[in-house]
Amino acid sequence: QVQLVESGGGLVQAGGSLRLSCAASGSIFSINAMGWYRQAPGKQRELVATITSGGTTDYTDSVKGRFTLSRDNAKNTVYLQMNSLKPEDTAVYYCNADWRATPSRGYLKIWGQGTLVTVSS
Repeated sequence: QVQLVESGGGLVQAGGSLRLSCAASGSIFSINAMGWYRQAPGKQRELVATITSGGTTDYTDSVKGRFTLSRDNAKNTVYLQMNSLKPEDTAVYYCNADWRATPSRGYLKIWGQGTLVTVSS
């Protein structure tokens, strides 16, 4: 059973920082891209940031310069460092990963359970 376990959410004041972690576990041969999405109340889920296995990152415009996504391939873990948080960053943050069980299989996408980030003004 492959799963993603997220941690690090919580309540923080505007201007503060949080660090989210997402660890993949199970019978994984390799993971390609990993990323974070978020969903605010009443809104659609949106992409926050992604990172390839080689470390190339991409961010949505609203978090550029404030969020940093990094990855530890040996631990199958990604970290989202969120600085200068704003009330509009309040959302449930979901981790996802494209993984495969063997070299001959295609990649499958898996999601974490989500972690709530609340930024107070």
